[in-house]
Amino acid sequence: MKTMTERVRAAGLADIADKVAGGVRLTLEDGVRLFDCPDLLAVGHLANRERERRHGKRTYYNFNIRLEATNVCAASCLFCSFARLKPGDAGSYTMSLEQVFDKLRSRADQPLTEVHVVNGLHPDLPFDYYVDMLRGLKRIRPGIHLKCFTAVEIAFFSDLYKMSDRDVLERLREAGLDSLPGGGAEIFAERVRKKIAYDKADADRYLAIHRIAHEMGMRSNVTMLYGHIETHAERVDHMLRSRALQDETGGFQAFIPLAFHPDNNQMRKLPAPSAADTLRVHAVARLMLDNIPHVKAFWIATGVETAQLALWFGADDLDGTVQEEKIYHMAGARTPEIMTTSAIRRLIRNAGREPVERDTLYNVVTGPEAPDVVHTGTVNAVSAS
Repeated sequence: MKTMTERVRAAGLADIADKVAGGVRLTLEDGVRLFDCPDLLAVGHLANRERERRHGKRTYYNFNIRLEATNVCAASCLFCSFARLKPGDAGSYTMSLEQVFDKLRSRADQPLTEVHVVNGLHPDLPFDYYVDMLRGLKRIRPGIHLKCFTAVEIAFFSDLYKMSDRDVLERLREAGLDSLPGGGAEIFAERVRKKIAYDKADADRYLAIHRIAHEMGMRSNVTMLYGHIETHAERVDHMLRSRALQDETGGFQAFIPLAFHPDNNQMRKLPAPSAADTLRVHAVARLMLDNIPHVKAFWIATGVETAQLALWFGADDLDGTVQEEKIYHMAGARTPEIMTTSAIRRLIRNAGREPVERDTLYNVVTGPEAPDVVHTGTVNAVSAS
């Protein structure tokens, strides 16, 4: 039986292995070769070696809640099953601020560290709706970290309310915004973006808003939607553009591959990405993104079992408890909507890794030595085996 070193060499990846070991940056061509290589385990070995060099066996998660206050959205993304074009459309909803606040109040007994808010692009809500949302959440729990509003939402606010991107971010930060999520990146390649998300902020605007947020001292993540009509080269280009902004600002904390789900949207004739493709995307991301600390396997999108496997293919983070998620589940995801911290910890341990609870900024809350305690207030949670 071949050793992994022999397997990497047989796969034609010895020069890439030497580059990674020597701290030499991989190129677009290197990334495409990693995607094209028929030996997935050889690619995974290189990614796992880099993952363990950075993080050892540690795998991070957080105790968070996700809120989607409205699914009314002026954009027409072909891949989206969540959005409704206008109020009153079948399936549309917009929470009152009290309904939003009740989501947090009802979890008073949970040691949450993060509220993650992502919405549709509602054309009729006043800007004060979002400002008051942040202020109200901070009043209920002053120490909570508010990771809210994608760069696409920030761009929409700027255009709708006639403010600059910086002014929007400054007003939201004054109201309690702590960091930005990474959603809305989709694929940066103009060819793809024009086809699947033509009427929302483009790649340059997305990156510019993250640049401003980083200049203001906020951290953020960056995502990539994969498994639809993009090419391998376009995936790698997306990673390289993320890497370039990270060189400039250092503000990205995690890269998050998001699997395309075809159900209930305009791209339903396409197949969903396979588990093998998901593992490869995480592995290539870990090898290409030498300056972004974390690669996240978002279990809602990948599926729980594939997320476990991804912990050996470059990923070191599983996101968190989530608790309420509509975007992926309206697109046909069969994953649970919630996991208790004890279930996440068992999932990580059963994958041969060490669970570490973090806050949004990757400060350690509880280490691997902590007991797998079930917190009250979480219902309909998945059990991890």
